[in-house]
Amino acid sequence: MTVARRLRELAVDVTPLRRSPRFRMLWCGQLVSMTGRQITTVALPFQVYGETRSPLAVGALGLFQVVPLVSVSLFGGAVADSVDRRRLLLGGNVLLAGCSGLLAAGALLGSPPLAFLYGVAALAAGLSAVEQPARSATVPNLVPRDQLAAALALMFGIFQVTLIAGPALGGLIIGRFGLGTAYLVDVASFAAAVAAAARIGPQPPATANREPPLRAIAAGMRFARRQEAIIGGFAIDLAAMIFGMPRALFPVLAATTFHTGPGGLGLLYAAPAMGGVAAVASTGWVGRTRRQGRVVVVAVVLWGLAVAGFGLVGVLWAGLLLLAVAGAADSVSAVCRSTMLQTLTPDRLRGRMSATGSMVVIGGPYLGDVEAGAVAAATTPAVSVVSGGVLCLAGVGVVVAAFPGLWRYAAAAPPPGRAVGATAEITAPASRRSAMP
Repeated sequence: MTVARRLRELAVDVTPLRRSPRFRMLWCGQLVSMTGRQITTVALPFQVYGETRSPLAVGALGLFQVVPLVSVSLFGGAVADSVDRRRLLLGGNVLLAGCSGLLAAGALLGSPPLAFLYGVAALAAGLSAVEQPARSATVPNLVPRDQLAAALALMFGIFQVTLIAGPALGGLIIGRFGLGTAYLVDVASFAAAVAAAARIGPQPPATANREPPLRAIAAGMRFARRQEAIIGGFAIDLAAMIFGMPRALFPVLAATTFHTGPGGLGLLYAAPAMGGVAAVASTGWVGRTRRQGRVVVVAVVLWGLAVAGFGLVGVLWAGLLLLAVAGAADSVSAVCRSTMLQTLTPDRLRGRMSATGSMVVIGGPYLGDVEAGAVAAATTPAVSVVSGGVLCLAGVGVVVAAFPGLWRYAAAAPPPGRAVGATAEITAPASRRSAMP
């Protein structure tokens, strides 16, 4: 096998972008919109820290976001399985743009109360808990089944690219034009997501039978309990994010450890995504890998080691390098976990499972913000980061012991060309079902 062929096999598969116009529309719209969202992700904690000079106050942002996220997510997933998902995308993005507009108004009119910032952050988190499951559950219906892993890698690649562009751009905009302009750029970026959702066509529910919300949520939870690989994937990501997510401390570390301003802060937020983009660009092998559960476990171990190392360094370039390594590991883990989730879940349950995944993926870092801020307030930021990385490694061991089906998971080879949304419920091969009771 030639070197050129090996590189082609490693490179991310862009076939879904070439062959599916509807997926391409969704992808492009999210690329623009998520860049704007990441600008706000930098601006809001920067504003809170600037007004309070308290790492605990910055960490409390996570608490005010995770409560509505957890409260609304399962309900939002049930809604996404019972109505046209395109309508949820349209309405959700319009309302999220309104939240960013409120932040812009507060910044332009003066220094808003801390309660106002927390309240808008909580509202946006609740809206995201409805919009995100609808978006995730739509992707498998836009591509054939044999292109699902590639499509999910491309969607996660958007997230990583915007984690670079958004924070870097946000740092520059805040430093030169102020917080109000940064929030207004975010408002404008939602137009791309709204336009894309309007053009992908209706996304009606898989079944005309609408279950009551509580019964629908219960059905989703029963399905998840039978899939040990899915539950294990959720648990290991929670361990990584709750204990090993240091982002709430970035404003503090930028000012006190690395002695840098808004530009350096933007680089700290962007560094994990730099590694993530490099990893996603080489995910062509994911669709051919059956042992995706083992890949997830190894990736989370690398994440914990890199985060612990980040807490030990005091030079900006070294910290950025370790964050990039952590981001690369997290990207590989996320692509594999998403592939397992969407492959094992039938379309009639995808909204609910996507909502649960969203609750974990988004809620975990918010809880991590609270944990990091609290430990830093009680000790030091460095102790908070290092101890978080160590606890992440311990969490991996606990999860693998509690959910061995994650380590034993082996994907079935998908029949080429068949649409995922048209399949019946998919399970692992019969020889592996005992690993996922």
